[in-house]
Parts: sequence; C-alpha cells; structure tokens
Amino acid sequence: MSKKATSGLVYSTEGGRMCPVCRKPVAACFCGTRTGAPAGRESSVVRVSRETKGRGGKAVTVIRGVDADVAALAALGKQLRTLCGCGGTVKDGVIEVQGDHCERVVAHLKEAGWAVKRAGG
Repeated sequence: MSKKATSGLVYSTEGGRMCPVCRKPVAACFCGTRTGAPAGRESSVVRVSRETKGRGGKAVTVIRGVDADVAALAALGKQLRTLCGCGGTVKDGVIEVQGDHCERVVAHLKEAGWAVKRAGG
C-alpha cells in the first residue's frame, strides 16, 4: 500500500497561516480559495457571554468567535464600548466589555449582520 502525501506546510513563523493550494501566506494568496482565511460574518457564529470568574465578582461581557483581523476587531470593540458607555479591551481575539451588557451587545451584532448566540446562563 502506498501512503497518500500530506498537504505540506500549514503554518510558517515567517508568514503565518499558509494556503494549502498555492502554498503562499494567506494574506498573499492568489489562488482564490483562501481556506485558511477567516470566514466572515455570514458563516461564523459569535458567542456572547457574561463572566465573573477571576474578576473580583465584577461582571464582564465577553464576545468570542468574531472572525476579523486585528484592526477590525479593535474597531468593533470600540463600537461596543461606546454603545454600552463603559470600558473594555480586546485580548487574544476576544472582546471584553465591562459590565453585564449581553442583550445590548447581541442586539447590536445581529443588527450589524453577525450570526450571534447567547452563551451561558
């Protein structure tokens, strides 16, 4: 029996994620498949939850699963903080908004065209 060849390089420290078809970094992919690229609003599910663990009892609204680049994620975080009138941050692809603003955030994201699910209780 012969072994099927594997697809090759998936990640490079130099260029990040690699396209499996044209073997270029995803940002410079020219084949059009962009399989390693974020899927966008229509196919990704954004999860909104409230957390209090490790925060001294303070509630924080956490938004996960937003498939966007760093700049777009920061801009969305800014919109949500302005909408809720509070502080927050963007860390490791997760948006944190201070306070319990889950319903307001879910409504805004649905209005903006994201597929949103309320996670947790």
